[in-house]
Amino acid sequence: MPAKVGNSGFLDFAWFYGLIQALMNIAVTVVGVGLLVFLAHVFAEVFSRKRVPDVLLLIIIGLAIGPLLGIVSPDHLGLVGPVFTTITLVTILFEGGTELKFDTLRNSLRGTSLLTFLNFFATLIVVGLLSWLFLDLEPIVAFMLGAIIGGTSSAVVIPLVRQLNISSNSRTILILESAFSDVLCIVFALAFIEAAQLGEIQVGTTIGQILASFILASIMGLIGAFFWSVILHRVRNIKNSIFTTPAFVFIIYGISELLGYSGAISALAFGIGLANTDLIKGTALSRYFTKEPDSLNETERILFGEAVFLLKTFFFVYIGVSMQLSEWVPILIGFVITLILFALRIPVVRASMPISDANNTNQDLIFMSTIVPKGLAAAVLATIPMQQGIVGGELIKDIVFSVILFSIVFTSVLIPVIEKSTGMQAFYTNSLNFNMWIREQIQNFQQRRAEKKAGKTGLKEDKTANETGEEKPGDSAEKKDSANEVV
Repeated sequence: MPAKVGNSGFLDFAWFYGLIQALMNIAVTVVGVGLLVFLAHVFAEVFSRKRVPDVLLLIIIGLAIGPLLGIVSPDHLGLVGPVFTTITLVTILFEGGTELKFDTLRNSLRGTSLLTFLNFFATLIVVGLLSWLFLDLEPIVAFMLGAIIGGTSSAVVIPLVRQLNISSNSRTILILESAFSDVLCIVFALAFIEAAQLGEIQVGTTIGQILASFILASIMGLIGAFFWSVILHRVRNIKNSIFTTPAFVFIIYGISELLGYSGAISALAFGIGLANTDLIKGTALSRYFTKEPDSLNETERILFGEAVFLLKTFFFVYIGVSMQLSEWVPILIGFVITLILFALRIPVVRASMPISDANNTNQDLIFMSTIVPKGLAAAVLATIPMQQGIVGGELIKDIVFSVILFSIVFTSVLIPVIEKSTGMQAFYTNSLNFNMWIREQIQNFQQRRAEKKAGKTGLKEDKTANETGEEKPGDSAEKKDSANEVV
């Protein structure tokens, strides 16, 4: 950058001062990034000891430097922000999938499907009806809001459940729910947006898109994992090739999205397929390859885990920075909706998880009832109605961003509170068993009523028996005379 020269032949000190200030801002930014990484490790240690989630602390930092102090705004990142969040989501889903085995998936699939569909449609119906009745939104727009916030965030759920003391079955259910629910949110929200523009809902198209997103995206991810596992041993011979695996995941994600499928499901399926390549050994497919398929080695797992940790750190700070706290009415509405979602989650979990299932303990069910965070999919979908000029689109965007903030905060706060508070544990236990309590009360009422009825019947029979057993004086005399005559 050439220096500017003033009329006197000397350097323009205003320009020089601006240059120094810009360099200082860059230096401060770099220092801030370094401090943030150190703080992330400190927060992770705090969570392991004090059970205060690092997610909450990182979001608080983002809120402080973003909406509250105005030091950073999403505009500073420009188009890099959405790209960064997408890369974070794909990496977290892929790395989370590498820890899932098919045996665990098979045991968790029924609970996952029930929990995903019940939670989504319960949220869709309840939020849609309340928004229609109380927010004066058109029915399609109101149910659009319910569809947008009907899922859970993979970027929040996966790092969080790894730090919780729950069974592998429950952990797998929550991870799969976060990935599958994103598909439902995207497909139904876009269907409602299209319906708001055309005036009708195309049910067949919506169902077809859901099936394509689930099935074809999974097939694409599994085929990509199989192909990569076959050539992975050759790729490792290339120098500095350790990051080619996540690069290939990005390619799979992009191709899936371009074809109209769910790139998130493909990334998750790719990780699952790569983690289960040992199942190919000894099968008919192994005869067609000179070398058996490879999976990730320990070095790659550690490195990808560190990459997820760094991406997660900046992602949650970015969420805090992206929150919009300009108007209080949408914030209060989002707060109330979040309370409703957490109350609704309890019967949904109870209805989804079988009581006799030994894999899901009472503590697992309590944690599953508190993990309802919204994230990237909801934030992206929330901006589309306003961009399309739909009436109420700006209100939807503000409400959704408020729900994202409060849902993550509530999830982060409830987890350590439940672990330490016996009262909160008792509350959730009683709430989860509320239907059983109602059933017991009905049975007790029916039993008391039956006993009371049986008591009344017994008294009546005794009274009847006493009446029939009493004899009149005349009858006794007649019987006596008859006996004398016989004699």
